[in-house]
Amino acid sequence: MTAHAKLSASGSHRWLSCLGSVDAEKGFKDSSSAAAQEGTAAHELAEIVLQNGGNCHALIGKPLIETSTHTVTEEMADYVQQYVDYVTGVGGEQFYEERVDFSEWVPEGFGTSDVIAINDDTLDVIDLKYGKGLRVDADENSQGMLYALGAYNEYGMIYGFKTVRIHIVQPRLDHISVWEISTPDLLKWGAWVAEQAHVIQEGDAPRNPGEKQCQWCKAKATCPALKSYTEKVIMSGFDELDTPNADTLTDAQLQLALESKKLIVSWLDAVEGLVNERLQKGEEFPGFKLVSGRSLRKWGDEGEATRALEGLLFEEAYEKKLLTPAKAEKALGKARAKDIQGLIVKPEGKPTLAPKSDKRKSISISVDDFD
Repeated sequence: MTAHAKLSASGSHRWLSCLGSVDAEKGFKDSSSAAAQEGTAAHELAEIVLQNGGNCHALIGKPLIETSTHTVTEEMADYVQQYVDYVTGVGGEQFYEERVDFSEWVPEGFGTSDVIAINDDTLDVIDLKYGKGLRVDADENSQGMLYALGAYNEYGMIYGFKTVRIHIVQPRLDHISVWEISTPDLLKWGAWVAEQAHVIQEGDAPRNPGEKQCQWCKAKATCPALKSYTEKVIMSGFDELDTPNADTLTDAQLQLALESKKLIVSWLDAVEGLVNERLQKGEEFPGFKLVSGRSLRKWGDEGEATRALEGLLFEEAYEKKLLTPAKAEKALGKARAKDIQGLIVKPEGKPTLAPKSDKRKSISISVDDFD
């Protein structure tokens, strides 16, 4: 059985929450995206500067070796330098892009930690997240904790760590998260992880659908457990109703529907994507076909259109639009951007639903707000 080879640290949030997902993903090909390649380039830039010193901006316009399709842009240099400055500020004896072995807890478990820093009796594990779509927190972050187990396995006997700190740095979201755990508690968690890995090794592990573990699972479109869960949630609201009506559902039913919305929509999107992919390969699928989507008119040759409109409309051929604060700051650069800060305001965002676990402060609205 080869399940253990897929128990990666980066995918641990999935397989620790749904043990059956490891077998479920067998046969699915790994895929890469432009965002993932950009993240790899950012990590390479960070490693170069941390290892050799200097500043990320000195490498603007220069190609990267491992990700040869990328050259360092000013934007990437700005963001990665923020991460480099943070890592430098943590201090201690540091190791970059360090291969860590946590196979004592997870069979054939290994990975590459962005930064390991040793400060006396404290072990710091620092992870750069270059994406800007999903905010990641350090609290009980299983990837960081597995890397910490690997670092403890390598250096624990030498340094006698009492405390482990997990750091997540997301410069593009202006987000830094730090979480602390004692070494005994980390090892206790490691023992629990070993038990879960053993269940996976045995085969036929149970599936446990959920928003977090299903989000990036390659098998979710064909997962019977997720389908059953979705049916249960949808039907639970209407089991005892003659006419389905959201106004007559109980609060508990409404809560279940809201809490499951993202997971259900995610599953439906995955199903649609799978069928679309099969149709684009020329396969048949009952009840569905591919058609041309809606499109907008555009200029066949923008250069030719520019010359024609300039001759016909003169200055009216162009629209002028004020730069957004973000674009203006980028155009001005850090030195001059401070001159416009007094002109920028950030209005209150539109009230939106969020679960109680959301870290943002709750707001209260009364009838008087609508006078």
